[in-house]
Amino acid sequence: MGVKLRKRKNADNTTSLILDIYHNGKRSYEFLKHLKLKTKPTSPVDRQKNKENLELAESIRNKRAQELVTSGYDVVASFKSNVDFIEYFESYISKYTKKDKRNMEGACNRFKAFMKKEGIKSLTMKQLTENIVHKYAEYLSETSEGEGASSYFKRFKKMIKQAVREKVILNNPATDVTIKKDDSIVKDVLTIEEIKILAGTPISNAQVRNAFLFCCFTGLSWIDVKELKWKHINLRNKLLTKVRAKTDTETVVSLNSTALSMLQEPGEPQDLVFALPSNTGALKLLKNWVTKAELGKHITWHSARHSFATNLIYYKTDVMIVSKLLGHSTLKYTQRYTRIAEELKRNAVNSLPGID
Repeated sequence: MGVKLRKRKNADNTTSLILDIYHNGKRSYEFLKHLKLKTKPTSPVDRQKNKENLELAESIRNKRAQELVTSGYDVVASFKSNVDFIEYFESYISKYTKKDKRNMEGACNRFKAFMKKEGIKSLTMKQLTENIVHKYAEYLSETSEGEGASSYFKRFKKMIKQAVREKVILNNPATDVTIKKDDSIVKDVLTIEEIKILAGTPISNAQVRNAFLFCCFTGLSWIDVKELKWKHINLRNKLLTKVRAKTDTETVVSLNSTALSMLQEPGEPQDLVFALPSNTGALKLLKNWVTKAELGKHITWHSARHSFATNLIYYKTDVMIVSKLLGHSTLKYTQRYTRIAEELKRNAVNSLPGID
């Protein structure tokens, strides 16, 4: 156990000062970037500056050595806290072996998008504050559909907990920040009659129209239809075969006449089926379209997938078959659509006019 001050000559005639920290059988290095020396000082001023920097570096070395003796915890945290946040997140994912690895990658990618939106060019672990975590949670709630926001935030918090365990940060800035799981699917579901109304309502972007209606009759999510290619579609057998981006499971869906009518002339196998704008742009067009149709519902892109599942069960499709069509690994997530379908049936009965 100990801390040594080492020097490393650089090509620009400067010498870097580095703390070589050895603790509990592990070696780490702390670069004292603000304390470079002139390799060959040519003036009294340079020599005096070198002397002062060496004295300050030695003082820091002594402090680190003392911290090792009294509380090794803080020393490791103070060194590792300067690690780039995204680099740590990506390193964590590279060692991650559980089935939800793709969701973990999604959480990281969304944090990168959040940083870009906020104008944050770089972020170290120690700079991750509760305020930033709050803003990230708000960003997820605004840009994710269905349970996406809570799902991604759950993975994000899991990574932060690991950073605390590894003593990269001392305190968890995400402890008191939560995203409530949105179970209000009913308002997001379109009945077949409502889908017909929507289909008959004008929209400025035909690609968005066709892709959304295609999802209503195939159960594809936004990310899956966005990257859907002609190689995934077998027109002869009227089948769609694709690996879901979220779960990495293959789904096979029969294409009925309505779904087929949303397709244009087929292109090359690697060509995209739909030329869609960004997620934000497509969502904005969808909301304007739904408003124009006067459906009175809060509809997002994920509503197409909810509608597909609910309408199948409404028209008496076995829940096991629906689960396979959705690519669910268990029936747990599919069975909620049974409840929603039953509620729609009750609403239909209750809407019948009475007699005097």
